[in-house]
Amino acid sequence: MTAPLSDKVFAGSVPQLYDRLMVPMIFAPYARDLAQRIKGHRPRDLLEIAAGTGAVTTVLAMELPDTRITATDLNEPMLAQAKTHLAGNANISWQQADALSLPFADASFDIVACQFGAMFFPDRVKGYAEARRVIRPGGRFFFNVWDKIEENDFADVMQQTMHQVFPRNPPQFMARTPHGYHDPACIRADLTAAGFRDIAIELVTHRSPAGSAQDAAIAYCQGTPTRGEIEAQGQPDLEAATQRVAEALARRFGNGPIEGKIQALVISAA
Repeated sequence: MTAPLSDKVFAGSVPQLYDRLMVPMIFAPYARDLAQRIKGHRPRDLLEIAAGTGAVTTVLAMELPDTRITATDLNEPMLAQAKTHLAGNANISWQQADALSLPFADASFDIVACQFGAMFFPDRVKGYAEARRVIRPGGRFFFNVWDKIEENDFADVMQQTMHQVFPRNPPQFMARTPHGYHDPACIRADLTAAGFRDIAIELVTHRSPAGSAQDAAIAYCQGTPTRGEIEAQGQPDLEAATQRVAEALARRFGNGPIEGKIQALVISAA
């Protein structure tokens, strides 16, 4: 399924909420995981695709202080937010770039990394082929994608609540795009079609912490493109829908700090 263009819009206050709430809740553990896998390869030059607000970039910069990192994203507002953390690091260069048409020469990088970005590619084989094109001989492509939404607790509760709040036309962004590309056979076939080999796919489970049910609800409803889908409905409005999700999360996980399961596929290919 091809995601609508609205699924790629991270603008307005979304980058700030995404960075403040979503990154520590679901992205940070996988950023550390990806960085540790890459660290052993000791790359001189690394390209990050779909860097977002810099969750992986931050960890890579700490773990690989001598590596030249080029961090790219399709969304300038997300890169602007990332730069607020890492603007002083001389080893990182920032560039707006489309993963399907990378503005780099062939064989420019030892490693290409992409955290939770492949699901947004309108043509994944083309995106993977572009990654392969810019990787030097002997290099690798590391990336991850979310497992099905039912294996990710907070997202699943949010999605179920959307069906209750908007029964005629529930917002489906989370199920459709972030959690819409999780079949290992499909991923392997797409990578093979793009020319990759020596493909490893591993299922990795972590725990997702949130300061409260309210924080988690705000993260999912207001810190992702789900926000635009909710706002397009009119009524209930964004605040009311967010509150319904917060109440559902509190019923399932309790009051105060909460924790849920998150699960993703981590992939590497030569």
